[in-house]
Amino acid sequence: MHLTYLYDPLCGWCYGAAPALDKLAMLDNLTVELAPSGLFAGEGARSLDERFAAYAWHNDQRINRLTGQVFSQLYRNQVLGGADGMFDSAPATLGIIAVGMMQLDRERDALTALQSARYVDGRNTSEIAVVADVLDQAGFSDAAARVRAPDEALLDAYSNRIGKSRQLMDAFRVDGVPALFIGEGDKRRVLRSDALFGGFDRLAAELQAA
Repeated sequence: MHLTYLYDPLCGWCYGAAPALDKLAMLDNLTVELAPSGLFAGEGARSLDERFAAYAWHNDQRINRLTGQVFSQLYRNQVLGGADGMFDSAPATLGIIAVGMMQLDRERDALTALQSARYVDGRNTSEIAVVADVLDQAGFSDAAARVRAPDEALLDAYSNRIGKSRQLMDAFRVDGVPALFIGEGDKRRVLRSDALFGGFDRLAAELQAA
């Protein structure tokens, strides 16, 4: 079985779905492909003003109650409360793709490290320097160096990966993340996003039915 997981590293709901994704990755005869959407990069990036920060924190508390995922006070103070901050997932997405170019099977580890750095340790992963430092600490030194000075191959991979994800979103009229697709090619279909949050037994049942 092949699953495609559409995500953004700054998406709180994607962070909330991480436990389900971890369990999926442990199942036999199942491959999980990460598809970065770039939803909050480029035109989707925005300034992290007080109003948006309040909205994000309110949403994060809902995710915490539903999934148990930690959104720390450090995150609230240092990321959401940072002066003149940006909400831009391009640096973190670039970092994950840089890891994948060298070790495709470690992209999920890079995503986990960056999510933990942001939501638990309160580090602003909208900054290239922070992303590179997190990757260094997670053992991805080569990818970290590449993020600090992106080459043409990395930038092309970034554009291509996001382009494919956007095509998938357009084809299935998906306008948000996380999203989970089962199958490949013409046989691919989208599963309901709430399947990632309704308990793993329910998700497993949906996959079995598919």
